[in-house]
Amino acid sequence: MRQRAPQGRPRKRFGQHFLHDPAVIERIAAAIAPRSGEALVEIGPGRGALTARLLESECGSLDAIEIDRDLAGLLREQWGGDPRFTLHNADALRLDFSELARRRTRPLRVVGNLPYNISTPLLFHLLESVRQIQDLHVMLQREVIARMAASPGDHAYGRLTVMLSPWLDIERLFDVGPGAFQPPPQVWSAVARLTVRSAPAFVVSPAFPAVVAAAFAHRRKTLRNALRGVATAEQIESCGVDPSARPETVSPALFNAIAGTVKLPSGPG
Repeated sequence: MRQRAPQGRPRKRFGQHFLHDPAVIERIAAAIAPRSGEALVEIGPGRGALTARLLESECGSLDAIEIDRDLAGLLREQWGGDPRFTLHNADALRLDFSELARRRTRPLRVVGNLPYNISTPLLFHLLESVRQIQDLHVMLQREVIARMAASPGDHAYGRLTVMLSPWLDIERLFDVGPGAFQPPPQVWSAVARLTVRSAPAFVVSPAFPAVVAAAFAHRRKTLRNALRGVATAEQIESCGVDPSARPETVSPALFNAIAGTVKLPSGPG
């Protein structure tokens, strides 16, 4: 018999919109398709609607990360008796996912209806542990998913696209309307599958994050102006890139080539 998810009041400060549509929950679970023994991590389980469905699988473990203390208590009360279930009443932005993978002795499969207000910082935080992650199935604001999956020249192409591209293959799965949540958000959402590449698309230069951040800090500027103080026009041109090009037209590999010409300042001592 399927267990009912615990109830809890949504809190605006945590950006909570609880998924409750059974059809959407089933589509997400089917996309994840947990297999026997796998280590699942759910970020922001909320009332546990998807948690309940994931624990119906033969997964080896499910670590649920919930920042809301009241919801954490309800989730622990509901599933604390399942030896596969571990509740972390914690901020996902501060959790060490590499350490969690070591404890589980296998790569993590990350799942989450990610709060819109921290989605980009959280994705960057997860990148720090990307070698310990197998894949991610995330629900985000539809526009964020569009940015993640964009190509050079697309209006949505930007820093998020470029930073994820060396490590992840991104597949947009389906859209989710506001009515699937309680309370309904004012925007549409989308679900995407992010599969970690067996090897990065290219050897990532240490200066890659700094170059990409500088390039997209002022999208309307040319690369020559956006990267002033970071890379010279001559360095940009030596990589086969027109210094007068706009950042949104430059591929991730070419940003990495530019980064390869940049010498990072040495630390103290």
